[in-house]
Amino acid sequence: MNYAIIAAGEGSRLAKEGFKLPKPMVSLYGEMLIDRLIGIFMRNNAQRIKIIINEESESLEKHLTELSRTFPIDIIKKSTPSSLHSVYELLKSDPELDSVCLTTTDTVFKEEEFSEFIDYFQENSSIDGLMAVTSFIDDESPLYVSVNSQNGITAFTDQNVTQTSFVSGGIYCLKKNAIAVVDKAVKNGTSRMRNFQRQLLENGIRLEAYPFSKIVDVDHVSDIRTAELFLSPENAY
Repeated sequence: MNYAIIAAGEGSRLAKEGFKLPKPMVSLYGEMLIDRLIGIFMRNNAQRIKIIINEESESLEKHLTELSRTFPIDIIKKSTPSSLHSVYELLKSDPELDSVCLTTTDTVFKEEEFSEFIDYFQENSSIDGLMAVTSFIDDESPLYVSVNSQNGITAFTDQNVTQTSFVSGGIYCLKKNAIAVVDKAVKNGTSRMRNFQRQLLENGIRLEAYPFSKIVDVDHVSDIRTAELFLSPENAY
């Protein structure tokens, strides 16, 4: 399985609140967000892990360079105007890529659920993409996901117009047909990930939602404690 991590953001909200390192270096119980993702991916049969970082992340680049001596990591260093442009840079480095699991560096989820998510994606040949969703909403600007009775995705909306219980969790598994839309979307001027997801549907890409119990985004210092409480042994299932 091929994995990719979007770690090119500036983490401006964390910086304003006093956290001076790049966001991927936020620690939960002493483990950096980026290290946690790499570990989870390795335990889920990672062949390659592509990571994009911005040009100002010297400390992160040094850390990842050290890790690349042990793990199959490819580092792409480029500042991009949006997450979708980061995805474009990640994927264009391997034009023969048949499938990939993408996530942003600040998504915190239960490893057990993620493993089931990956297994489902690899075993299901009838879909072009599998999107992690959750009914836990703590995002400042959530993307609502409408589904049919089989969890097929029918719409992505900024408002909860259909009273759906799901929002996007920021973890995307894409097969070749869906990957091809990334290039088309960027060249058409699309810049936001949510608009790219809408464009997937417009292009007839078969997407399915996969529910996670909870996914926490680490955007603020207060989110660090929220994520740690979520991962604490008391909350294990």
